Amino acid sequence: MVQRPLAVFDLDGTLADVRHRLHHVEGRPRDWDAFFAAAGEDRPLPQGVGMALASAEECEVVYVTGRPESCRADTLDWLARHGLPLGELRMRGPRDRRPARVTKPELLRRLAARRAVAFVVDDDPQVCDAYERDGFRVVRARWMAAQPVLEEVQEREGRT
Repeated sequence: MVQRPLAVFDLDGTLADVRHRLHHVEGRPRDWDAFFAAAGEDRPLPQGVGMALASAEECEVVYVTGRPESCRADTLDWLARHGLPLGELRMRGPRDRRPARVTKPELLRRLAARRAVAFVVDDDPQVCDAYERDGFRVVRARWMAAQPVLEEVQEREGRT
């Protein structure tokens, strides 16, 4: 049996609209528990969801996120509730605070070691640049307005 290639999707800012919960991490101290607890209320981003659904016709959909492993159950519930394709979910380890531009390409390289990756979709320009340097075909998710605080927590604090 021939395995279908992987279509890899980010979550926050690509499939999930996180803007309603950014206020939890804009000030100091950041309230990470509240930020992640509110993830179940994220609205789906139609462009990303549509692309994931269309991709599932030709590819196996996989999710690579900077969210911590502690969010797995809520994340899987959110994906199912919004009708997204079933697929493997790769997440940041519990103590991993490296920038998203380091963590996420590492997760993707592990996937690519055993399966062909057709393309990867992400909203973080630094992550996209890192994926491209690794030779992956990248679709830059530009359908949610850039959120400076999201970039800061992804790149400087390694939290999402």
